[in-house]
Amino acid sequence: MTESVATAVDEAFRTEWGRVVATLIRVTGDWDLAEECAQEAFAKALATWPRDGVPRRPGAWLTTAARNRALDKLRRGTAEANRLRELAVTASVDDAPPEPDDVPDDRLRLMFTCCHPALPLEAQVALTLRTLAGLTTPEIARAFLVPEPAMAQRIVRAKRKIRNARIPYRVPPAELLPERTAGVLGVLYLLFNEGYSASAGADLVRQALTAEAIRLARVVLRLLPDAPEAGGLLALMLFHDARRATRTDDEGDLITLADQDRTRWDRALIDEGVAVLDGALALGRPGPYQLQASIAACHATASHAADTDWARIARLYELVAKLNPSPVVELNRAVAVAMADGPSAGLTLVDALADGGQLAGYHLLPATRADFLRRLGRAGEAAEAYRAALELAPTDAERRYLARRIGELQ
Repeated sequence: MTESVATAVDEAFRTEWGRVVATLIRVTGDWDLAEECAQEAFAKALATWPRDGVPRRPGAWLTTAARNRALDKLRRGTAEANRLRELAVTASVDDAPPEPDDVPDDRLRLMFTCCHPALPLEAQVALTLRTLAGLTTPEIARAFLVPEPAMAQRIVRAKRKIRNARIPYRVPPAELLPERTAGVLGVLYLLFNEGYSASAGADLVRQALTAEAIRLARVVLRLLPDAPEAGGLLALMLFHDARRATRTDDEGDLITLADQDRTRWDRALIDEGVAVLDGALALGRPGPYQLQASIAACHATASHAADTDWARIARLYELVAKLNPSPVVELNRAVAVAMADGPSAGLTLVDALADGGQLAGYHLLPATRADFLRRLGRAGEAAEAYRAALELAPTDAERRYLARRIGELQ
């Protein structure tokens, strides 16, 4: 297989998996069958594209291949006759015009179905990340900081609940949208995070996931214009995405926030984020996403790293922790405190988190502790902490960065 074909299949998976699975779920009603046939379509692409060439519309090719495979499987089951007839009259995907971005498509229907209030919130988010984004069970388990077997069971139970309760596959009517908001926003938040800072692999950023999360967040905000947290989440994504081009160098190595070239930040995205955040805050119902967006705004609007208002960021993290307690939030607050009051103050907070054990296995805990120790001149302890972080780091870019830090200390 040529490198160009492998790249095309990989890119198609990142951009088209959710569309393929969502379409198959709509026309078959079978979640497991949809995922199975989508996987087989990608396997078929790996086998045939090197011979026949990459199709002009890879997504349409994959959806048609997956649908035809589902048709073959359903033909062998007489109990599926009704769904077979539905498949038979489905228009060919190859002839379908591209969907406008402002029309809620099958992926949005899938997201709202997964986020039905009959499912526990964490199950809603996990199932959507699996079906919509194509994240593996280990990736989702890392995002939730839970063991992989527990996450696998959570996803299986969620699918079973949707099937047994006959939860409809649709965007609900307006009066039912608010009860799904928390789950939908949680999905988009983790989807963006997985794209912004990948949980595994060679690349730190998976741009297809961040772009999809932002696209869907814009749609959700149009559906829920009076939901301030929808605006807060979109603003948060925009502020972070504005820095995307400066987070790694030409070799893919990590560039820290303090060292990024702020003249290359996307000012249009920052201005849009400020406007969206102002609109959300004007509704007078602050929430965790709005507070996190306010933190991101402190970074995005500071002309130089030295101009960052770290004391305000530390206070905002305190408010986030009260509304949405999380050890990751506490770790971020420790970084802000260290920048505002000195590394010794931050180290005290990080050591308390380490003693609590909730972030065991999370590479940013020892990496943060190592940075504080380095700034305090405790080189030997810092190197030891960096080595601990290096063993846990999930991406090549982060591993190279941590290795460089160890080399500098030595």
